[in-house]
Amino acid sequence: MSLKFQPQEVPAEPVAGFGAVPAERLQPSALRMRFQESRIWTPDTRLDEQRLHDRAFLPAAVLIPVRETSAGPEVVLTRRSAQLRHHAGQISFPGGRYEDSDADLIATALRETREETGIAEHSVEVLGTLPLYRTGTGYEVTPVVGLLQSAADWAVDASEVTEIFTVPLHFLMDDAHHFLHRYVLTPEQVRHFYSMPYGEYFIWGATAGMLRNLYHFLRA
Repeated sequence: MSLKFQPQEVPAEPVAGFGAVPAERLQPSALRMRFQESRIWTPDTRLDEQRLHDRAFLPAAVLIPVRETSAGPEVVLTRRSAQLRHHAGQISFPGGRYEDSDADLIATALRETREETGIAEHSVEVLGTLPLYRTGTGYEVTPVVGLLQSAADWAVDASEVTEIFTVPLHFLMDDAHHFLHRYVLTPEQVRHFYSMPYGEYFIWGATAGMLRNLYHFLRA
C-alpha cells in the first residue's frame, strides 16, 4: 500500500463486538501459560494480503515486546525513521528481514530488536510466536512475543528509528479501540487495514493487524 495517502483519512468502521481481554489474562504469568496451551483460536484473515497464495514472500520477523510496569503491562513500539525507503515514519515493532546468519526467525527478531532499539537478546524472555503475517510489500512475517526484563534499557538507532514509546497492553487488547479501514484504489482494487489510534500515535497496517491477532489469541 502506498504512503502517498494519509491513512488517518481513510474511512473506518469500529469492529468492537468481543470486548476487552480480561486484565488477569494480560499478566506475565498468564501470558506464559497461554503460549504453553494449545487452545483453538482463529486468526484474522480478512485482510487482503493474508489471502494471497500466488506470490513468493520473503521471510522476516518482528518482536512484540511486553514490559511489566507498576501501572501494568505495556507494549514497546517504535516510530520508523522518515529517511527509510519502506514504511518511513510508521509505527512498527522492531524487526526485519531474515538473514542467512540467523539461526531461525526468532533469532532474526531478537537481532533486529537489538540493532534498532539496543535491547539485548538476553533481556527478552521469548514466549512464542503468532501465525505468519503477510504484508503488501512482499514479506511473510513471524511475530515473536517476548517479555522484557524490567531493567531492560533501550536506545534508538537514529538511522532506523526516531522514537521508542509504550502503549498499555490493556488498551490494545480492547476491541473498542480497533478500527477497520476500507481504501478504494480503483473500483476493482479495494484494500483494507486495521488501526488502533492511541493519542498522537496512529498504529495501523501490519502492526495493527498483528496486534489484532494477539487480541484474538489472548481472548480465546
